[in-house]
Amino acid sequence: MYLLLIFLPLFSSLSLGFFGRWIGFYGSSLISLICLFSSFVISILIFFEISLNGHIIYIDLINWIISDNINIKWNFLFDNLTAIMLIIVTFISTLVHLYTLDYMKSDPHFQRFVSFLGIFTFFMLILVTSGNFLQLFLGWEGVGLASYLLINFWFTRLSANKAALKALVVNRIGDLGVLFAILLLLQIFEGTLDFNIMFSLTPLVNNYSVYFWTYEFHYLSLISFFLIIGAIGKSAQLGLHTWLPDAMEGPTPVSALIHAATMVTAGVFLIIRFSPIIEFSPTMLNFLTLAGAFTAFFAAFTGIFQHDIKKIIAYSTCSQLGYMIFCCGLSHYNVSLFHLFNHAFFKALLFLSAGSVIHAINNEQDMRRMGSLVSFLPITYSLMLIGSLALIGFPFLTGFYSKDIILEITNLFHNSNLPSFFGILACWLGILAAFFTSFYSFRLLYLTFLNQTNTLRKTTQIILESSSLTILVLSILAICSIFVGYLFKEFFLGLGVDSWINTILIWPENNYFTESEFLSVKLKWLPFLFTLIGFLLATFLNLSNVKFLSNVKFLNFLFFLINKKWFFDFFFNRIFVYPLLTFGYLISYKNLDRGFLELIGPFGLSFLIKKLSVFITSLQTGQLTHYIFFIVISLLLFLYCYFFIAFNMLPLIIIFFIAIFYII
Repeated sequence: MYLLLIFLPLFSSLSLGFFGRWIGFYGSSLISLICLFSSFVISILIFFEISLNGHIIYIDLINWIISDNINIKWNFLFDNLTAIMLIIVTFISTLVHLYTLDYMKSDPHFQRFVSFLGIFTFFMLILVTSGNFLQLFLGWEGVGLASYLLINFWFTRLSANKAALKALVVNRIGDLGVLFAILLLLQIFEGTLDFNIMFSLTPLVNNYSVYFWTYEFHYLSLISFFLIIGAIGKSAQLGLHTWLPDAMEGPTPVSALIHAATMVTAGVFLIIRFSPIIEFSPTMLNFLTLAGAFTAFFAAFTGIFQHDIKKIIAYSTCSQLGYMIFCCGLSHYNVSLFHLFNHAFFKALLFLSAGSVIHAINNEQDMRRMGSLVSFLPITYSLMLIGSLALIGFPFLTGFYSKDIILEITNLFHNSNLPSFFGILACWLGILAAFFTSFYSFRLLYLTFLNQTNTLRKTTQIILESSSLTILVLSILAICSIFVGYLFKEFFLGLGVDSWINTILIWPENNYFTESEFLSVKLKWLPFLFTLIGFLLATFLNLSNVKFLSNVKFLNFLFFLINKKWFFDFFFNRIFVYPLLTFGYLISYKNLDRGFLELIGPFGLSFLIKKLSVFITSLQTGQLTHYIFFIVISLLLFLYCYFFIAFNMLPLIIIFFIAIFYII
């Protein structure tokens, strides 16, 4: 049953990829839905057995790599963390497949698209069920490959090509960090990457150090640093976030799957999985806290001036991932996982609702060309409103139960390793991110549904509400966005719950979750107050005439800076991309590839043979004196070699040759 859960999406992907042309649309739809829904049902059974009955399942299959003292096997670990991730991945993947049946039904390459979705789901399941780090890295690279295929699905579009390559290249930086972590773990644990063994032995190697020149580095801190670099790349944290908004070039179901349940959550999963190692490095916990806080603030701030409806939701994803990383830095991994769990439902709802809007108005994504769609798409508006309210943490919706507890924890500052200034900074960055989240969420609703229409008249004549299948998928996600947070609150955050004892390590001095219940009422209301201010500001700017702001030069410059995404792409191109391209062309291509390597390779060899043939041909002059000269020279060379080897008469031979050349 456990292995069937993993390999059903692979079977779906291979069958549709190789035989989709003969299976057809309906056959492909049936196979993919049966496989994904079966995986979801099995994941529910696994959740019942593992999370509710307190079991841990470890499946050891076969040996994979045996070399010297390295012994790595194909094994699978099913614990509480895995069970929760399986619920998320299989449920969202099933709904995305169901949504795809209507959204992509007119695409001539429907079977290829569903095949890519299946392989994406398979690699994500490999990632979350792995029992060792190398197998996890296989799933890690697999979701990166699948994301490239899905983002570049419409490969005839240049923008899709660029976005897919950008996602692949930027993620290589994070992948390099994970690879370095694997090498360090192999060295310190002497050939094993099995999670159970590594985490059991971690306290024994806490005092190990590594020396680089005159510097000493804490070994576990160095490993944690490379793991965090991997998470920053995959989960699009500040610095390596630039690929995430551009990934919107793929079809909308791809955006929902990448942002809600699979690829971007892999980085947070990695941090939670390696909590028994990262907890031994207070410095890296501080780094995580600041990185997540700045990402949450930056992404939310950037999202307020975006005009593409999908890019706004993409920056929202980036911001919410910052909250999750932020919470991991505060050592509350179960709260971070709770927010990841809740986020999957309302973010999938937002993306799929945005796809419903885009599909209805002839693939238009610019919100400035929308408006008054509430009259045409009332159901979609209601469902998107629910998703937006859950996103901003409206009381008693799903996002409220996890987002507010994160912001309450930041007010406590009981982490003695975190300087007070950084703690206050991180707290307020998180609260300001909540303010901006509220602002851009309601701005999206106003521009898309409530403002006066800017849509072409011929477009308004064809706007229709989505099909019943699409509405069904959105309704299921809306129900989850309302009730899931309340239903699972006690499972993730309840006092006395032993769900995470064998999965997550938190030092007692870092575990101040209980104290957040007794936080001052004023501080508890602070996130809601800023959320309300964001709503009121968005409403005021939408209803009033704000042209007076255009006369303020500083504000114009600030708006321009934010609209250009703080010029991250520009500076990355100037500092890294252009110099590397120039080096690649002038050095690697012209001097090495087309120069040195070709001269000593086939081209140089053929050129040399041609020159030698011309030279030998030129020696055939037909004059006897020339032939006698060549014979004498050859004889002298032979004698030189013979005497040099036999009698080591090098000085005498040199004098002899000088005399001969003098005579000649």
